[in-house]
Amino acid sequence: MEFLETHQLAILRWLHIIAMVYWLGGEWGVFQTSYKVVNPALSLEERRRHMDTAFRIDILARLGIITLLPLGLHMGNLWGVQPFGGAWLALMWFLWALWVAVTLGAFSFRGTDRGNRLSDIEDWTRYIIIPTLIITATTSLLGFGPFAAGDGQKWYSAKILTYGLMLCLGFVLRVIMHEWRRLFPVLAAGPNPEAESKLKRSIRLGRTIAYFYWIGIMTTAFFGAVKPF
Repeated sequence: MEFLETHQLAILRWLHIIAMVYWLGGEWGVFQTSYKVVNPALSLEERRRHMDTAFRIDILARLGIITLLPLGLHMGNLWGVQPFGGAWLALMWFLWALWVAVTLGAFSFRGTDRGNRLSDIEDWTRYIIIPTLIITATTSLLGFGPFAAGDGQKWYSAKILTYGLMLCLGFVLRVIMHEWRRLFPVLAAGPNPEAESKLKRSIRLGRTIAYFYWIGIMTTAFFGAVKPF
């Protein structure tokens, strides 16, 4: 226990690095697998296998994404740049555990009614968290709080802001993967040029977003590691 208290910040930083690696690396894995998912030259069964692989890779990235938030807020409190500690941190970690349970449930029951309901709940978390992060980060950068924005402290709000914006892009990518799942039963009924066309359009959009996504993820990591302002 004494070891954890003494090295609390270092352990949180270590976990934060691991979560960031899973986020960035997992998105690259999904990106590469997507080429096979939309390839009409492959059999539908093989494309399904690649889609399942994409979802299995994506779950690690999603867990990394949602774990970064409580880790970053916890470290921010230890650094003195965000004021919410104590019971608030305990509540935050409890909500994180619920969030993880919903995410894992949506993955485990994917393709079923239960999985779809859990996936909808997971989507709704973004509707609440994204605007909250963007608004609080923006007001903090403008000097209105709640995060500290003195000399050498603005990097934290900037990191929260870019993280919130990346959640927006990640949400669009989630919608694209939802579309894949809806289109495959259509393709299973027989050749369908319209469905194939939708797949191609969605993957073109997804790949374009992915490049901005990676740049944004690296920018978020830069703010945290370098603390430039």
